Amino acid sequence: ENVAARIYDPRRAEVYQRLGIPTVATVRWTADQMLRRLLPSGAEPLWRDPTGGVQLAEVYTSPVWIGQKISRLQEETGVRVAFLTRLGEAMLPTSQTVLQEGDLVHVMMRPEDVAEVEAAFAEGPEEDGQR
Repeated sequence: ENVAARIYDPRRAEVYQRLGIPTVATVRWTADQMLRRLLPSGAEPLWRDPTGGVQLAEVYTSPVWIGQKISRLQEETGVRVAFLTRLGEAMLPTSQTVLQEGDLVHVMMRPEDVAEVEAAFAEGPEEDGQR
């Protein structure tokens, strides 16, 4: 269900990424990324501002979000979608962008909201005002 490729020649990474196969290269980063691709769950912090007030994280998104607009995801989870990685290409989504299978969602959020955001991404959209 989840696939990642470890490569020894970084020049080949772009080819794999364009085929939609996530790639990893260096040893420590490789171990982290392989686990992330094979056991996706939770938020993986990628960056924090110096004050610690906000962080950029890749958040595992339940398949039940597929077909939903970014605007709904943002409204229901309280995050700002910074960008998506779709088929190995980074893209800036609009509020009308629809999540597709395989999208990696990168969001900006407050560190204290991580648990709540992870739960909302895992549970899926609200139905009739109830999650």
